[in-house]
Amino acid sequence: MVGVIKLSGLTKKFGQQTVLNGVNLDLQPGEILGLIGPSGAGKSTVIKTTLGMEIADSGSAQVYGATMPNRALLGQIGYMAQSDALYTTLTGRENLQFFAVMKSLPQDTLTAEIDRVAQVVDLTGDLDKRVSGYSGGMMRRLSLAIALLHSPRLLVLDEPTVGIDPALRLRIWDELRRAVAAGSSVLITTHVMDEAEKCDRVALLLGGKVMAFDAPNKLEADYQVDTVEEVFLKAEGEL
Repeated sequence: MVGVIKLSGLTKKFGQQTVLNGVNLDLQPGEILGLIGPSGAGKSTVIKTTLGMEIADSGSAQVYGATMPNRALLGQIGYMAQSDALYTTLTGRENLQFFAVMKSLPQDTLTAEIDRVAQVVDLTGDLDKRVSGYSGGMMRRLSLAIALLHSPRLLVLDEPTVGIDPALRLRIWDELRRAVAAGSSVLITTHVMDEAEKCDRVALLLGGKVMAFDAPNKLEADYQVDTVEEVFLKAEGEL
């Protein structure tokens, strides 16, 4: 079976700085893979190189066996960037309508699908407000709703729960589990260590290298600690 994502020896430099240094990763069907690491570790660069937004200097990145960008695959991927790419002069609903059309949602299901994703991110009461009046957290929630549209085969989420309260974060994770149960796969970056515990496997990125990659309980056993956060600290030499 072809994996969802396969990164082999991925190396990326910006000038003299090596941001990714021989990264090997794979995401399997029906899996939530968490990518954790400090700011500047290269998490967003992993995502951008995987999706063909950046070109690797060496190594390879494939999605469903193809090198990105691949037009046929783009419509099957729900991507949420670290920076919100929204039309602030439009309302939340108009943003969702625009991206729904871009994703070729059938007209007869469009309204129901917009209502569904808005409810997941708790934006139903704010859909008809202009995005220019949204808080930063509301913009993150709208970006996530856009990524969830049309139940994509692959969800790639870069820090999706930044600025989101704990109760809503739990609801979002419930939705990710539902998406996986329905056949999706998820690659997610996070700074929230208790979220890493919710992933099927976790990759710890430090200095552009994958320092550890396994199921959370296996990592905790290998590092002889009780939490993924302690794995992270021990790998950094802080514990």
